[in-house]
Amino acid sequence: MQIKTESQLRDLYGFPKGRSKDKVLSSLEKHAIYFISQSPFLMMSTCNKENKLDASPRGGVPGFVKVVHETEVVIPDAKGNNIVDSLTNILETGTVGLLFLIPGIDETLRINGRAQITTDPKYMALFTEETNPPKTCIVVTIEEVFLHCAKAFMRSKLWDETSQVNKDAFPTMGQMLKDQLESTEAPESRADMVKRYQKDL
Repeated sequence: MQIKTESQLRDLYGFPKGRSKDKVLSSLEKHAIYFISQSPFLMMSTCNKENKLDASPRGGVPGFVKVVHETEVVIPDAKGNNIVDSLTNILETGTVGLLFLIPGIDETLRINGRAQITTDPKYMALFTEETNPPKTCIVVTIEEVFLHCAKAFMRSKLWDETSQVNKDAFPTMGQMLKDQLESTEAPESRADMVKRYQKDL
């Protein structure tokens, strides 16, 4: 049976209660701020006005996302592939969802809010010490912030060394793109790809 209504969902799942219901905050507090300061990686979700979705990874040294105050964080837009799907989506709808991860920690931190793209000097100055300073920053005004439980990471054993895939047994990005694009060019090796990427880190 296809589930088509929220009432059908609630018949199966019920409603949140206790801490699950009460944990959603409207601003950062000391634990959320500390979580962000220790996080080197996040996933950013956006959508355009036609509800086309995009999820994009963002990374840097721990604390690469700056907390300006309890309702505002700033993400540097590090150099990428110039497709800028996330940025064009933000221009259209101004909405964003963030999922912060810390290696070795099974809990995650989620933020939902409004976003804008800026080159305002007061925000850009937060990243002047970067090797490759960003061209723009994404300023997120927080509407919801909450901790997410560890179950998904416990099930996946994501941080467990025994879960790691042997890179040598996995096709390289160059090989996958060659096959997907049906290219006749020789695929880029993993070593060459890493060397090329390191110029822009």
